[in-house]
Amino acid sequence: MGAQGAMLLAGTMLAGVAQAQTAAPAPAQPQAAAPAPAPVVQAAPARIIKSLRVVGSQRIEPETVLSYTKLRVGQPYTNESVDQAIKDLLASDLLNDVQIEGVENGDLIVRVRENPIINRIVLEGNRRLKNDKILPEIRLKPRQIFTRTAVRADVARIVELYRRQGRFAAIVEPKQVNLDQNRVDVVFEITEGPKSKVRQINIIGNEQFSDNELRKEMATKQARFFRFFSSNTSYDQDRLAYDQQKLRQFYLTEGYADFRVISAVAELTPDKEDFIITYVVEEGPRYKFGDVEVDSGIRDFDGEKLAAGLPIKKGNWFNAKLVEDSVTSLTETAGLFGYAFADVRPEYRRDPETLTMGLSFNIAESSRTYVERIEITGNTQTQDEVIRREMRLAEGDAYNSFLRKRSQDRVNSLGFFQDKFEIEEKEGSAPDRVVLGANVEERSTGELTLSAGFSSLERFILQGSIRQRNFRGKGQDLRLQANYSAYSKSVELGFTEPYLFDKNIALGGTIFRRDFNSFNFIGNDRNTTFSQTSTGFQIVAGVPLTEYWSLSGRYQLSQDDVSLDESIYFTNGQCDPLRAGRYLCEQIGNRLTSLVGASLVYDSLNSRLRPTRGQRLTLGVDFAGLGGDVRYIRGRGEYSRFWGLGGGFIFSVNAQGGYIHSLESDRGPGIDPVRIVDRFYLGEPQFRGFDIRGVGPRVLRIPYTTDENGNTILQTDRQSIVDDPLGGKAYYLGRAELEIPLGSGAQELGLRPSVYVQAGSLFNIKRPLPTATFSQATDSNGNPVFNVDGSPRLLDLTRPVTTDTGQQIYLNTFTENGVTSQRQTTCAVGYSATVGGACVGSEPNAAQVTTISPFLERFVGDTPKPRITVGVGVNWNSPFGPLRIDLAKDIISVDGDDPKLLTFNVGAAF
Repeated sequence: MGAQGAMLLAGTMLAGVAQAQTAAPAPAQPQAAAPAPAPVVQAAPARIIKSLRVVGSQRIEPETVLSYTKLRVGQPYTNESVDQAIKDLLASDLLNDVQIEGVENGDLIVRVRENPIINRIVLEGNRRLKNDKILPEIRLKPRQIFTRTAVRADVARIVELYRRQGRFAAIVEPKQVNLDQNRVDVVFEITEGPKSKVRQINIIGNEQFSDNELRKEMATKQARFFRFFSSNTSYDQDRLAYDQQKLRQFYLTEGYADFRVISAVAELTPDKEDFIITYVVEEGPRYKFGDVEVDSGIRDFDGEKLAAGLPIKKGNWFNAKLVEDSVTSLTETAGLFGYAFADVRPEYRRDPETLTMGLSFNIAESSRTYVERIEITGNTQTQDEVIRREMRLAEGDAYNSFLRKRSQDRVNSLGFFQDKFEIEEKEGSAPDRVVLGANVEERSTGELTLSAGFSSLERFILQGSIRQRNFRGKGQDLRLQANYSAYSKSVELGFTEPYLFDKNIALGGTIFRRDFNSFNFIGNDRNTTFSQTSTGFQIVAGVPLTEYWSLSGRYQLSQDDVSLDESIYFTNGQCDPLRAGRYLCEQIGNRLTSLVGASLVYDSLNSRLRPTRGQRLTLGVDFAGLGGDVRYIRGRGEYSRFWGLGGGFIFSVNAQGGYIHSLESDRGPGIDPVRIVDRFYLGEPQFRGFDIRGVGPRVLRIPYTTDENGNTILQTDRQSIVDDPLGGKAYYLGRAELEIPLGSGAQELGLRPSVYVQAGSLFNIKRPLPTATFSQATDSNGNPVFNVDGSPRLLDLTRPVTTDTGQQIYLNTFTENGVTSQRQTTCAVGYSATVGGACVGSEPNAAQVTTISPFLERFVGDTPKPRITVGVGVNWNSPFGPLRIDLAKDIISVDGDDPKLLTFNVGAAF
């Protein structure tokens, strides 16, 4: 208190004492004296403001300064009015200091010092909360006027932000750095302090359930070492209220209808590092369901039948969740019959004596509802017609909640709008009218992709594509895509019109050129086997049969050219079975495929992009032989189903299979009539846990080597075996998968982990014969390479070349017309122009030996026996493109299969 205040208080006290003394009764007098006249207090003469000016203002106009006061020239003033003017000016938050001079003579000078301008806001010491989280929350901004009131408010706001993070020991110290031109830097020095954890959660009053059982229902968890990465161990006042509601929900689902939380207290420990939370609860008795009735005011509804269909049964323990589900079920039932605004209210009949809870579901009288209009808003690019044609309800139709939900799913499946789109119901112009509101938020449907990536299948990949999935806002799909890698190249141009001539007929076409190099592995080296070039086009048309069934047809014409690297697989200009294997030599050439096919599809998925419920069945058949060089019939089927298990868990199953049958005549022993390029293949990525084409029939070439003793043995190391997959004519594959939800942060990153089990097989091709020349090879002693059972015999690494009858072939060197050449003969000395004829000459010939290292050729993997894998995987919509990582282990496999534990793909979707 200042000196003036002290003097004023002292004066007030003295005046009070004097008044008390005056009011005290005087001694009795014989005669009352005449009262003395009261002194007359002369009022101070009024002073007039002669002049009034402002000094010191720079940015603020003097008139603006004076507008905050009641002082005016020519008006009287007092000391009190001058003091009030000073207070009013300081309260404006525009000025840092105010003085008024000239009070004695009426020439008033208002001398001011303006508040400085903020140059910048500086945060120091904030590591847990970055600048972008704090600066938008505070009032002070650069180029604004600095006020201490705003600083104090911002300090409190920053402290509150840290408390929401559980850091109750956070301290914020504001500092002011003065600059020239009346500017300042405002510095907030932040000491974040440790995160305040929940050390203990105590529950008092619980008798039926233990503390641990109740703690499991809460979002807040006690801080323990194994919850190091959990954010739920920090104290949050909002979470405290949420936990009380969770406790109540738990008890209500267990039959304790009278349960209540008496108090919930959070105490901060003296060191401000931890909280101790104590709940005091009252459980009350446990109730069972009594009589359950449905009282319907809607004429079409039979209350007894509706009650019988509810999940609530008399005698079961009371469960508030079942009551909510029953209200939802009755509301949806009413919606199916056209009552959009059916009012269902449960009425409880609690009987404390019998501990039963009777229920009456009262359905208020309502009139059938019709769709008055459908309002579509938010679509800036997509035409209304694109949305309306997905609606299963039209204006004037009787309302149906099932069709409304179906319309919502179909619009979501377009992929043109943000997720979680919902159709809202609003009251219309009359009680029996409803307005359906489709407020969409468009997402980008144009895609321009220029990416490079790495895949365990294709190694380095370059991809470029441009696509518009909502071309011209009409839902048309226009796409151009090109891919390049070391083993595949393709370019594809396609267009699809989903509603041809405004009819529910889809028509699309694709023109393509695809170059593909098949391969095998020798060790870790990937080696190209055959090259396939396909050029052609495909036309597809589809029509719906019902709401869920649709039929599509297609025609494809393609030219396939299969070739081998002549420098590797050819000898003397011909495909060498010893080098390539006969099954590859048989595939070389150009073939024209003319194919017609059809597919029948059942689809009730709630989303085609990321379904969480529903099912999809596809049955397809293709016939090749409508002209062209190839004749076969191929059938495929696939079934998928999804269930939302609650809490973000999604369980799905998938089963697929196929069979291809050649319509060509038998091409001979060991030759399958279905070409290797037309067969099915199984492995990564569809069968996780196996390498690319790692399941099914294959030929293994096992080389011979020499051990430390000089003996010839088979080199059975898988890294040394040439593995040539042949494909199969039949396959099946099944998968059961559970997608596991993560926190909101991980969901924003697009992380979706899952666990799964798969089973499948690829089989049924004609067993290829051993390489013809090799099957007759003999060792240096003339013995066959193979035993009768097909097992190998030990042999020299340098094998002789023999005729079909086992005779050694020699190379005869001769000179003709000055040119020296070699020719084959069975003569060890000299030469015979005819086979088996007399050998003429005395020059010895060199025995011919093969330049190909000997090997054992085995045919394996052709069995319908299931292969089974289990694994975990995660999908991530990374900035580089969709990424999939799988860690899968084969549980059951057969001889020849090629397992693979870890696989990933990034940069392109395979």
